[in-house]
Parts: sequence; C-alpha cells; structure tokens
Amino acid sequence: MEPIAERTRRRVTRRLMPFLFLLYIVAYLDRVNVGYAALEMTRDLGFSNEVFGFGAGIFFVGYFLLEIPGTILVELWSARKWIARILISWGLLASVTGLIQNAQQFYWIRFLLGAAEAGFFPGIIVYLTHWYRYEDRGKAVAMFMAAIPISNLFGAPLSGLLMKIDWLGLAGWRWLLILEGVPALILGVATIYYLTDWPREAKWLPEDEREWLTRELEEEKRTKKAVKPLSVWQALRQRDVVLLTLVYFFIVTANYGFNFFIPKIVQKLSGMSTFQVTLVTAIPFLASLPVMLLVGWHSDRTGERRWHTALPIFAVAVFLSLSQWAGDNVALAIAAFSVVAMGLYSYLPSFWSLPTTFLSEAAAAACIGLINSVGNLGGFAGPYAVGFLSNKTGTYVAGVFYLVGSAALSGLLVLLVRRTRKLTT
Repeated sequence: MEPIAERTRRRVTRRLMPFLFLLYIVAYLDRVNVGYAALEMTRDLGFSNEVFGFGAGIFFVGYFLLEIPGTILVELWSARKWIARILISWGLLASVTGLIQNAQQFYWIRFLLGAAEAGFFPGIIVYLTHWYRYEDRGKAVAMFMAAIPISNLFGAPLSGLLMKIDWLGLAGWRWLLILEGVPALILGVATIYYLTDWPREAKWLPEDEREWLTRELEEEKRTKKAVKPLSVWQALRQRDVVLLTLVYFFIVTANYGFNFFIPKIVQKLSGMSTFQVTLVTAIPFLASLPVMLLVGWHSDRTGERRWHTALPIFAVAVFLSLSQWAGDNVALAIAAFSVVAMGLYSYLPSFWSLPTTFLSEAAAAACIGLINSVGNLGGFAGPYAVGFLSNKTGTYVAGVFYLVGSAALSGLLVLLVRRTRKLTT
C-alpha cells in the first residue's frame, strides 16, 4: 500500500495547485500587463519614460500599506474569503485602468490597484503552510510560482493580440487592460466555493489522510514553539527577518525594473512591431520555467536554501551586465535576458521557504507580510529608476546597471542569513 504521506501530498497538490496556479497567473498578468500596454499607451497619452516608470511602480506603494494586516488575516480569519475579496476588488480596478486619460489618473489607479492586491501573494505562501510540511514546501512554492514565467510566456503574445482590437473607438491597449481584469472577478467568486481553509475542514480528503496531515502540521508547530516561541513583534525585529526583507527589496527592484521595461528595451533595440516585440519578450520567460522547477526540487532534496537563493540572484547581476555588451545583436541580448529571467524566478522557491524554517502561525504570517510588503517597494524603485535614468541619458544602459547593482547586493545579503533553523530573540 502506498505510504500515507505520498498519497496525501499528491491529493492535496491535485486539488489545490492548479487553482492557485491559475490565480497567480491572473494576478501577475494584471500586475505587469501595463508594460505591454506601454508600447502604445505612452505614445497615445504623451507619457515620458519617467512618468510611466513612476505610475508602474506606485502600485507597490499601495501594496505596501495593507500587506501585513492582509497576510495576518489569512492566518487568523479565513484564507479563502480574504483571497476572494482581493481578486474581486483588483479585477474591477484592473479593468478601470483601461479608461485612464492622464498621468494623475494613471498614478491613482495604479496606487489603488496595489492596495487592492495587498496580501495576495504572501497570503498564498502562508496558506501553503496550512497544507504542506516543511520538507514539501519548496516544491509546492515552486509549482505555485511557476505561474510567474507562465503568465509572461502566454501574457506577452496575448497582450499583443488584444492590442489589435479596435472596438467602440477605444485603442487596443485599453481593451488589453479592460479585458484582462475580468478573469480576476470570475475567479474571486469561485474561490469562496472552491478553497478550503484548513485540512481538518477538507471533506475532499479521506479521513485518515485528513487526520494524518493535521497531526503532522501540528507537530511542526509544536517543534518550532519548543525552540523558542516568538511574538509577532519579536519576529518582526529578528536580524534574519530584516536581512530577508532587504534581500527581497533589492532583487524585486531588479525584477520589476526588468519586467516593466523589457518590452520597451527590445522595441528600441530591434525596431520590431508591437506584436513582434510581445512574441520575442516571451522567450526569456519560457526558458526560465524548467530552471525554476529544477531549483525548487533540488532545494527540497538537499534541504539547502541560502545558496539556492543566492546563486540565481548572482546570475541576474552577471547576465544583466553581459546584456549590455550585445550591442544591436537582438539574439545575444535575448539570450542574456533569458538567463536573467531564469535567475529572477528560480531563487523564489528556496527564498520563500526560509522564513517558515524558524517561524510559525501569526509570527510567520506577519514576517512574510513584512518581507513581501517592504521588499515590493523595490517594485517602485526599479521601474522609476530605469525611467528616470533613461530620460536623463537617452539610453537604458544606466538604468540596467542600476538593476545590476541591486541584484548583486541582494545576493550578498542572502549569504549573511544564518545557516541554522534557530533564531534567538
């Protein structure tokens, strides 16, 4: 007979991961599709790169303000209800973005969109701790976060197709934003009925599997508490929590600076049409998917997290630098960007497994919220810096090297995180 651990994990994964994967595809697509819309929006509305970078990045200021409370609610209230609320509100605002007429409206709607989405990603990370043991968590996070490259892989050509629409006198970029908000609304309603908050409530699990999983997760919590229980406030002040927050800030700076501007960089480099650019920019994200899953699997297999986080981040810095030596050779630039994308996504499973090695329950939820909210302010810093520097210099070189420095610093900070699973107060 198959071991209960194997069949329980497989049943949980089969039930939850496809749905969570779909949610994150929609979430990430709604977050970054403005980068593809910018290929035409900035021209139609007369936005400079600096205006676009500020508007794209201010999303993360709104995100920051509500992130920690939202993440704690997932742990203390109800994951499915909170996630449903997030999906419905951000779907509405994502669609409204397609109706903006000026920079001020762009800034406000992006800020509100960030506030609406706050708590979604760290909430899912916390939610996964309700269903997966520590030794299974890296693979689970990798499966979930594989939605990021997938959303870019399919989102890029989809965005190109939607921008060809010319209905009711509205430009294609407007329809891109309006239509891509609709799936979030539909999935928000579905979430209320489909997700289950805790294994003990899962009628879709056989009784023996339900009891086994509940017992295993409770034992993991007891083990962490036996080391030294931390209050939320104590956890937020931990040295390694602060380090992980800084790590995430600097790599997110590189991530969103790269993601929001890669379509415009490729367009300037190649002179391709809008649709061709969306197809070409999908290549790096296709290349990143198998690497992300492999690194998550290997991290779980070895139990090692720090180097599985640091090495991909260092690859981002190295290959972003090398991309500047490609000149006008589009093939070389895309090859370098592909390795950058591999690094930007393959560090994630091991990184998000680090906080849950020493924290549990509300403390873990608060710290994951802190790391994600403060770290995601890098999503403002990166796009704005690239936009500002490109306006001042007339090229993207200075902006790219700003992202290189951010990634390199992030990798170095990872290596300062303690190897042991124990933290002291």
